[in-house]
Amino acid sequence: MAHLASRRTRVLTLPVGLALTASLGFLPTGTAAAAPADEPAAAVRADGPKLSYVVNTRAGHGTVKQVRKAISAAGGTVVTSYDRIGVIVVHSQNPDFGATIRKAKGVQSAGATRTSPLVPQATKDIGVEQPLTAGQARAASQDAVAGQDPLEPLQWDLPAIKADKAHKKSLGSSKVTVAVIDTGVDDTHPDLAPNFDREASVNCVSGAPDTTDGAWRPAAGESDHGTHVAGTIAAAKNGTGITGVAPGVKVSGIKVSTPAGLFYTEAVVCGFVWAAEHGVDVTNNSYYTDPWLFNCKNDPDQGALVESVTRATRYAEGKGVVNVAAAGNSDHDLALDAIEDSTSPNDTTPVTRTVDPSACPDIPTMVPGVVTVSATGAKNLKSSYSNYGLGVVDVAAPGGDSTRYQAPEAPADNGLILSTLPGGRFGYKAGTSMASPHVAGVAALIKSTHPYASAAGVKALLTHQADATACGAPYDIDGDGTVDAVCEGGKQYNGFYGAGVVDALDAVRR
Repeated sequence: MAHLASRRTRVLTLPVGLALTASLGFLPTGTAAAAPADEPAAAVRADGPKLSYVVNTRAGHGTVKQVRKAISAAGGTVVTSYDRIGVIVVHSQNPDFGATIRKAKGVQSAGATRTSPLVPQATKDIGVEQPLTAGQARAASQDAVAGQDPLEPLQWDLPAIKADKAHKKSLGSSKVTVAVIDTGVDDTHPDLAPNFDREASVNCVSGAPDTTDGAWRPAAGESDHGTHVAGTIAAAKNGTGITGVAPGVKVSGIKVSTPAGLFYTEAVVCGFVWAAEHGVDVTNNSYYTDPWLFNCKNDPDQGALVESVTRATRYAEGKGVVNVAAAGNSDHDLALDAIEDSTSPNDTTPVTRTVDPSACPDIPTMVPGVVTVSATGAKNLKSSYSNYGLGVVDVAAPGGDSTRYQAPEAPADNGLILSTLPGGRFGYKAGTSMASPHVAGVAALIKSTHPYASAAGVKALLTHQADATACGAPYDIDGDGTVDAVCEGGKQYNGFYGAGVVDALDAVRR
């Protein structure tokens, strides 16, 4: 099969022509007790590149205090400490810092979160946008029927999960908040402003929370990815623009991406901890944690990153948060025991390696407890680019696909997903990045209907209510006579669709 795009991108989105796009933004910061900077010991080397590390400790304030002293002695400066989960974010220019701190008493693992130095990074071109034109908007509004927002006729994805029918029963509760852990959210957009939760929003650039007003927004020239995701979840049903899956719930922005479009571990950890401690009910995660597409647990650096993110997601779930993540856009079978990765590390020079995803997971996508989402197109088939895998994918949702492969029914005429863009605009994107927020929206509707349900309870309903979708005929999405991916499993659960396509109507039924 001739693929539509490059094999993988940091944010799990495909823009026009389905070329994979890179996200821009800043790393978000989570709640933590900021620590005073400690001066490195004079005898310790400080002639290496300035790198960021996560140091994972045993639980307990005394242990953390002891490790902080060891960090200082090893030439590290504590940026922030998440004592509740035993994760400390550190900067150091000691090239031996990682090896040294791993030997310290109380340290369980430690690793560099990047392979490039901590330096200012230039904004990258995120690729060609596919904005909605004024003419398209006027034509759509003429097709809108009573009760629809003007652009809703172009949203084939809403009836695909019965969200249009669900909205006749419930729009979701304003007491429920979905956090978009992403590239930033433009809360000034007319379709997002009515539902934006400022108190649950933050910027995590350094791995510590920055609550400066508006810090959660994408800066000029930065990626519109997070704003697009937010609209799919909770664009208000207010007679303007589009309608979100859960247009009555709140949405917040937790900014975690650098201007270069990189999602580093310290920022991701901060995002989950912030969500856990600020009343968030659901998080959406349409990215993978840089610089490694797959993080091998037997590598001292990569293994520490897996541990940190796992601790953070478990902490959030323990606070009642449902974490939803995109499966990825490489058309990989994540259930295989050998996948070739030639994209990592993506912040310096990539090397080609063969990995076993079960030992080298994509994080947070493959972290236990996280809801993993594959993408479907307008014909309800797995999207051509979507990752899949029996035992990995939990549910599926619309992420869009090339109109050449899966064309929607009129009046919709674009096989991608229409949503909000910064500056009050609207536009199309596709990717598992777009599928995941549909699931986050349905999870928010479930939480609205069952306000006292635990995270485990919401996840159980999400999969139980999903519309079982069989593998179907051999998957030849481009019609060239060659099978492009193999779906394993039965109708009730398989590698393409998991338990099935999520159902928003069932989510609002008591």
